[in-house]
Amino acid sequence: MVAAVVIGLWKREEIARLLAVNSLFSEEKIVHNFSHMDGAFLSAPISRGDGLTSELPYGPETELPDTVDNWIAARDVTALVVLKDGAIVYENYFKGTGPDDRRISWSVAKSYLSALVGILLDEGKIASLDDPVTKYAPSLKGSAYNGASLRNVLHMASGVTFDEDYLDYDSDINRMGRVVALGGRLDDFTAELTETFAEPGSQWQYVSIDTHVIGMVVRGATGRGVPELLSEKVIAPLGLEHAPYYIVDGSGTAF
Repeated sequence: MVAAVVIGLWKREEIARLLAVNSLFSEEKIVHNFSHMDGAFLSAPISRGDGLTSELPYGPETELPDTVDNWIAARDVTALVVLKDGAIVYENYFKGTGPDDRRISWSVAKSYLSALVGILLDEGKIASLDDPVTKYAPSLKGSAYNGASLRNVLHMASGVTFDEDYLDYDSDINRMGRVVALGGRLDDFTAELTETFAEPGSQWQYVSIDTHVIGMVVRGATGRGVPELLSEKVIAPLGLEHAPYYIVDGSGTAF
């Protein structure tokens, strides 16, 4: 009993993160979870820099039709902002959320990371999109990513088998979540993937771990972390109001 208590105290953070993973999409918790991911998981800040905030102007307020209210209720929407001609004409928040919440962006982050790849390509840090990912991430040699180019991975055409079923406890996406929760290394998890369903570049299929591979390429090409680079090259120039953050694995690596 004493040993169990000691182990529980020693692993309490990992246990808390594992519980967070298992209840992430619970109906009664999902709104709070998606606005407080840095409280449930390890995270790393992305500096917004010292520049001025790029304020969005407000235009004449627009009254939306009743059908939009019905859509908001049916879809459990937590926020809606409408811009017209570069100005905000509607802004509202629902389900107890507000403008200062920092929501998890999920796959929107892919657009920021791909923009960073374009910048590094322009700067010559990445020689070509047709380079194999193993040129910059040699730990992937012998994995399912062997033979895949950066272009293939950016196009979600790596051909790597990766089960995205969130409702299946043993799916790859849920195994990935447990790696993060228990302080593991996603680089190791990725390198251990060995199955493919198609030749690289031959077939599109959404594969979440492809994005982590892009991060591995960015780190290998520059010797720097993704949050630091993203801050310098993308976030700081945008003039965001609040500094965002990345969820990281047990080694502090953003994904």
